[in-house]
Amino acid sequence: MKERHPSDTWTVFRIMAEFVEGFETLSEVWPAVSVFGGARVEPSSEIYAKAEEIGRLLARNGFSVITGGGPGAMEAANRGARSEGGRSIGLNIKLPFEQSANGYADTVIHFDYFFARKVMFVKYGCAFIGLPGGYGTLDEMFECLTLKQTREIKNFPVVLFGSEFWSGLVTWLEREVQSRGLIGPKDLRLFSVTDSPEEACAIVVESWQRRQRERERMRAREASSTPSTGGEFEP
Repeated sequence: MKERHPSDTWTVFRIMAEFVEGFETLSEVWPAVSVFGGARVEPSSEIYAKAEEIGRLLARNGFSVITGGGPGAMEAANRGARSEGGRSIGLNIKLPFEQSANGYADTVIHFDYFFARKVMFVKYGCAFIGLPGGYGTLDEMFECLTLKQTREIKNFPVVLFGSEFWSGLVTWLEREVQSRGLIGPKDLRLFSVTDSPEEACAIVVESWQRRQRERERMRAREASSTPSTGGEFEP
């Protein structure tokens, strides 16, 4: 039998602490959009400029912007949100290299554990936008797609920004994954691909407005089905 390491129990408490801090800090940011992207995106690049514009448009439309809190595309989205006076949030992961909190997130939470951090991205995001990035970005986007495919989260939009960057992956999914029956045709409709910050934001806004209308209709149905207590005759 494998011996349990004495520090395992304390690790559980450290994990719990990250969840508690995340839940308490982010409980008031709704509605928010989680924006993923590479830390190595250069500030002089087109992707950086597009990410900043996405952050501005989301904030302008009333959405908080949540990123991984690091440099590159994450910094750009936080920067754009802050420039519009929106809520700018960074969920920073503690790494020995590359990742350090950018200066454009008004709210920063530091995580030791990737999985706790990913829970916050998903729990507090009503949409997910993936900019070009490396393994971390791919991991986050596939996490969202898996949860959406299995209906573990609501049908929130997943937007892949940058068709040149994502087209090879989409083609691979069609030719290799779908062709082998490992995913179905409808699974390729779980995401949208665009090169326009305006279109990316419009997808988010339309989804949110549709959900609001559905909620209002549900409330109206519940109200109309509530038995009257006023003593009047009801046929």
